[in-house]
Amino acid sequence: MPLTLPMRRTLTAAAAATLLFTAAGGAAAAPAARHAAPAPSATATPHAPATAPRHGGLRSLAALSAERLATGDLVAAAKWGTGSPIDDPVREQQVLDAVAEQARQLGADPGATVRVFRDQIEANKIVQRGLHRLWAADPAKAPAERPDLNEVRKEINRLNTALVQALAASPRARSAPSCRPRLTAAAVRVHHERHLDALHTLALARSLRSVCARVN
Repeated sequence: MPLTLPMRRTLTAAAAATLLFTAAGGAAAAPAARHAAPAPSATATPHAPATAPRHGGLRSLAALSAERLATGDLVAAAKWGTGSPIDDPVREQQVLDAVAEQARQLGADPGATVRVFRDQIEANKIVQRGLHRLWAADPAKAPAERPDLNEVRKEINRLNTALVQALAASPRARSAPSCRPRLTAAAVRVHHERHLDALHTLALARSLRSVCARVN
């Protein structure tokens, strides 16, 4: 029996929920290129970033993580055909240093914040690698124009600030025993709301791996 669209979406959401806390460690390998998103427009911009959490607790973190992942499409387009590597250790360390300092200023845990942002960075690279594989396999889907990477990074910086604020505002939710199932439910809801494809669903799961506090 062929799968209907609602059935496919349900299966994808279930896969995302499983990946969140059981296979996130192995999720660094992006899915097959055929599942990647279409090429982004060079003039497109991600959803306007929040300056403070727009949803409560874990829902805010899942939504902001999905917004940040959307910038991966633009970064991929900006780097496409330039020879620029996806891995950028200097830029990545700048991001980690900046969010650690923001966390300190907010009275939040810098170490926990950095762990979350390491996951955010790796998730963004999953999107970039997946799109580059797609475009290499099918050049017709490659972006015709190149976004300004500096402008994209300004957007990422604004989203980073919003994510740090959301982390600082949700210590109880992130340390509660119910964190993992609630975060999974939030991620599945965001998956449906944003109509995420397999590539971005996998990346969202990777981005949220360290949100819930570690249990010793």
